[in-house]
Amino acid sequence: MALIVDVFAARQDNFGYLVHDEATGRTAAIDAPEAAAIRDALARRGWKLSDIFITHHHVDHVEAIPELKAAFGAKVTGPAAEADKIEGLDVLVSDGDQVHLGESVFDIIAAPGHTLGHIVFYNALGGHLFSADALFSLGVGRMFEGTPGPMWEGVKRLRDLPDETLVYCGHEYTQSNASFALAIDPDNEALKARAAEVNSLRAAGKPTIPFKLGEDKRANPFMRADAPELARHYGLEGADPAEVFAAIRKGKDNF
Repeated sequence: MALIVDVFAARQDNFGYLVHDEATGRTAAIDAPEAAAIRDALARRGWKLSDIFITHHHVDHVEAIPELKAAFGAKVTGPAAEADKIEGLDVLVSDGDQVHLGESVFDIIAAPGHTLGHIVFYNALGGHLFSADALFSLGVGRMFEGTPGPMWEGVKRLRDLPDETLVYCGHEYTQSNASFALAIDPDNEALKARAAEVNSLRAAGKPTIPFKLGEDKRANPFMRADAPELARHYGLEGADPAEVFAAIRKGKDNF
């Protein structure tokens, strides 16, 4: 039986996600940005929250843990490397571990950089990647805690996943990400097509997620830090791609 994903808005620009294992009825929230939004989604679906999967310690991803845990008795799984920063974790996981939600299985992949202990949840059978702030549509999260080398290595690991993977990220930043990407990679046809699609979706009031990983591999400059044209843009021909990645990140920070 399938894994059902419910997508809803939370806070100002967060995405909230419920994942529901049809075989057993177990339901997890991916992160806990806002209790009211999660409760409303549960009520709309008629599901009961059994689990909470946490990706990193930032307040807009963990704030609702205490209320949801008290209300539903949900089991909270999150990054071992950030256990000292997240209240209420019951199960600690690290890179290479697996988490089960009924019959559905999620691989844990380390994605450091936005925070040092950031993890993502990958459901290989269904082709779902819950990337939070490690990978956005046409972007990545700000490098608050990490350094360019490990963050680039983490992005490459996500890039190695199948093209058909559907990515569910933490925020609706795609339109601003597209504007920056076009400024540094203006001749990229895949990027131009994606930017046009994004503008159409946003004009219609629709979200830009989930998106196919394969499309992002061709259009997202952060996933293309080893592309010669981006190295040339920054005058870094022949440089280590991690150095190009750092330049792209700095460029976006100042855009």
